[in-house]
Amino acid sequence: MSLNPPCFTQEDHRYMGVALELAQDAARNGEVPVGAVLVRDNHIICGAANMPINEYDMTAHAEICALRNAGRMLGNYRLPGCTLYVTLEPCCMCAGAIIHARLARVVFAASDPRTGAAGSQFNLLPNPAHNHQPIVEGGLRADESAAILKAFFARKRENKR
Repeated sequence: MSLNPPCFTQEDHRYMGVALELAQDAARNGEVPVGAVLVRDNHIICGAANMPINEYDMTAHAEICALRNAGRMLGNYRLPGCTLYVTLEPCCMCAGAIIHARLARVVFAASDPRTGAAGSQFNLLPNPAHNHQPIVEGGLRADESAAILKAFFARKRENKR
């Protein structure tokens, strides 16, 4: 995460809003509510919601799905100049994909103290050992994202009773 508090733009808020809508879609489908939107030149390339349960694919995190879709759409596995907006701090797997995709920037909402790889638990994204380090900014609309996650897990616990 950047050392200085990020200064988020109106566009950042708008794109994170789309990611939050995708997170709600994931929750409605029984998935952990995480959404991701990939943007380049103030244009949404694609968005995705978490879908590992429904796709029977442990790699189908929102970030990975968005990166895969963007790569197909743009005809390139590298996505320079792109910003990824995601409602939860990326995990180690997603951080690796972000680095390989050469994203310019990652903006996340809620921190993930258990598996976050952008400074919460691990510090993979801004790690100088990699040949590419995206700009990483966290906390944009974090309360909204955290509320969606808390409500989802509360419903799951209630349904187990």
